[in-house]
Amino acid sequence: MKENTVITVSRQYGCGGRELAEILAKKLNVKLYDRQIVHIAAAKLGINDLSEQDLLELENTVHPLTLTFMPFHSFGTRMGESSRGMFLSEASVVRKLANDGACVILGRCADYVLEDMPNHFSIFVCADDEYREKRGKEVYEGKTLKELNEENEKRARYYNYYTGKKWGEASNYDLIVNTSNASLDKIADAIIEYINKVQE
Repeated sequence: MKENTVITVSRQYGCGGRELAEILAKKLNVKLYDRQIVHIAAAKLGINDLSEQDLLELENTVHPLTLTFMPFHSFGTRMGESSRGMFLSEASVVRKLANDGACVILGRCADYVLEDMPNHFSIFVCADDEYREKRGKEVYEGKTLKELNEENEKRARYYNYYTGKKWGEASNYDLIVNTSNASLDKIADAIIEYINKVQE
């Protein structure tokens, strides 16, 4: 795998996407970026007195001032509302981290922010409802499938609004993986093999 390869991982809630990203980063011996991006972005905006939960709420909130798509690069220097400013700040942080070297980035619309970057591979992770429901009970503090789907709807609204694309649509990603019928370790190996083949 090339030294400057960046993998972005987007995922349905409850499918094991976070764990898969962790396994990928470990196998490749590269850094994994996730919540650190939120804190760095908040600091850039001078937001230092909010809890992590408050930051995540700010990050995931969409307050549309218009019904039309407004991509991050069209906002200019005027950030407007806090949530919009948070997105811009995160996009800036994502680009800097990706330019610093090989890494795995989880969420943060990073697949879109880095779509024009060479050696960037975007992965969308999903799973069957039955598998997600089981993980909701066992891994996500007893969350129901309905609650997991509500989280997915939040992610989709946020992603769709800021990117103008449809969250989870196959054409937006290099690879879609379903975690229902294979171990996360094997899936990580398959992703790495795929990237190596493409880069040959």
